[in-house]
Amino acid sequence: MEQADSCRRVAVEAVTDVEPPALYELIESTLESASMLPGALTLESAGAVAPTETTVDGDDPDDGIVTHAAGVQLIYEGLRLTRSLAHEEPWADTDGATDVNGDMEILAADILVARGFYLLARTDAADKAVRTVQAFGREQTHRLDERDDTEAATARDATLERDVLELAVLAGAAAVDESPSPSLLERADEIAAAAGTSFPPAERSTVGSESHVSEHSLEESTTDRATSVTDT
Repeated sequence: MEQADSCRRVAVEAVTDVEPPALYELIESTLESASMLPGALTLESAGAVAPTETTVDGDDPDDGIVTHAAGVQLIYEGLRLTRSLAHEEPWADTDGATDVNGDMEILAADILVARGFYLLARTDAADKAVRTVQAFGREQTHRLDERDDTEAATARDATLERDVLELAVLAGAAAVDESPSPSLLERADEIAAAAGTSFPPAERSTVGSESHVSEHSLEESTTDRATSVTDT
C-alpha cells in the first residue's frame, strides 16, 4: 500500500468517533480530497534519516511513524480550513443554510487540529506543532492589516505551508528518534516555496512503494521535482 494512502487512512481513523454524522462526513470528505504531501513528506523524512536497518513502509496502521504523519496532516488540514473560512467569512452571508455550513466547517477545523495534536502529543515534534499553530494565528492576524496588499497577504498565507512542511520533517525524524539535517530542512523550505499556498492535488500526492528514501535523493533532486516530492 502506498504511503500516502496509509497516512490518509490513519488520519480518517483518528476522527471516526466524531458526531453528529454530518460533521464526520464533512471531515472525512475533507481528508479524502486532501493533498497528502505533508503526511507523505513526514514518512519520507523518517526514511531519509532512519538507520539503514529501519524499514519505513507505512503499511501498518499502528505504526508510530504513520501516526506522526497523520498528526501533521490533520493539523495542516484544520489550519488550511480555518484560513479559508477567515478569507471567505461564510457567516457574513444572510443565508441561514450558509451560516450552518460555516459553523460546521469551523467545528471541523477545530477537531482536525485537536486530533492532530493528540497524535503528536508526547513526541519530540509536539513543541513544533504548538509553534506552528501559534505562528499561524499571528500571521493571519497581521494579514488583516495587509489584506489590501495582495502580495503581502499571500506571503502571510504561505507561511502555513512552510511551517507545516518543517513540522513534517521534524515529526518524521522524531518518529525514528533522529534529528533532521539542516539540508533536509532546507529541502522542506524549497518544496514550500514551490508550492505556495496550495499543495499538489490528492491524485498527485502519492508515494511509490519504496520503503527507504535516502536523504541524498531528497537533497539533490531538482526544484521542479520538489514541487511533487510525493508523486509516483
